[in-house]
Amino acid sequence: MAAKNKANVLSLCRIYDAPLQSVWDAWTVPEEVAQWWGPRGFTLTTHSRDLCTGGHWHYTMHGPDGTDYENTTQYLEVVPMQRMVYDHGGHKDRPPLFRMTALFTERNGQTQLDLSMAFATPEVATEMRGFIKKAGGEATWDRLGEYLVKRQTGAEQFFIARTFDAAIDQVYEMWTDPDHLAQWLPPTGATMQFLRAEPRIGGTSFYAMTMADGTVMHGRLSYLALERPSRIVYTQQFCDEKEQVIRAPFFACWPRTMVTTVELVSEAPDRTRVSLRSEPRDASTPDIAEFIKQRGNMTKGWTGSFDKLEAFV
Repeated sequence: MAAKNKANVLSLCRIYDAPLQSVWDAWTVPEEVAQWWGPRGFTLTTHSRDLCTGGHWHYTMHGPDGTDYENTTQYLEVVPMQRMVYDHGGHKDRPPLFRMTALFTERNGQTQLDLSMAFATPEVATEMRGFIKKAGGEATWDRLGEYLVKRQTGAEQFFIARTFDAAIDQVYEMWTDPDHLAQWLPPTGATMQFLRAEPRIGGTSFYAMTMADGTVMHGRLSYLALERPSRIVYTQQFCDEKEQVIRAPFFACWPRTMVTTVELVSEAPDRTRVSLRSEPRDASTPDIAEFIKQRGNMTKGWTGSFDKLEAFV
């Protein structure tokens, strides 16, 4: 999430591969909202909702630790299929945290969602940026993407997105140059060494990753698409030291092959949005169940890697 135009406003843009009607329904139908609203691990109970200009939404967020967070959203403007403006985070005598403006735009069968959160002061915006990141609040919009895919196709995917203050060509290099990739991709505390690197369509790269406790794991990337500077697609598999594909060393069940698609969009000459999605390939039902269970940890892992990439660029 990057500050944009005003110092007290945090802005976010996401593109969803779903029709405008589907995205609007996901926001407005209570049964659908409950499938994705909030950070990972949270659930939602709606008590009452009047989705119209001047209306309200009274709901409770249930945290994974059992803590309940009661909220009452006040709608200031609702234009169906186009726009919502509402005060978020307040309840009874508690004032709202910010004013949200959500814009919904159809883009060639996809839907662009532009979100702007206006805080009282730049200082509050800076504080809340850190809080949202720590609480995993941006994963709300990843969960929306996952929900929309499942609703349309039945497939289970993992989504995460991040905006970097760097030109799109530079970010593309960070993903495709093995020397750069090894500097930021490993989990926090781990190191990565490419034993063979072939970043080309049809090529494979074999690597060793040394974890913080000294454990060494091997893996292979196989490149399916390299469309400079906007798209990268690769498969990832765990291997032994002889490059034979193996089960993940840390789970009894896990997909043997993951397909990852990375899409880059230039938001400005020096700002790039990265959207990543991963999905199992040829996985059993128990493998997919573990994949779903571990999406929260995948968010933490990718967030740590993106933090390093952010510092690197």
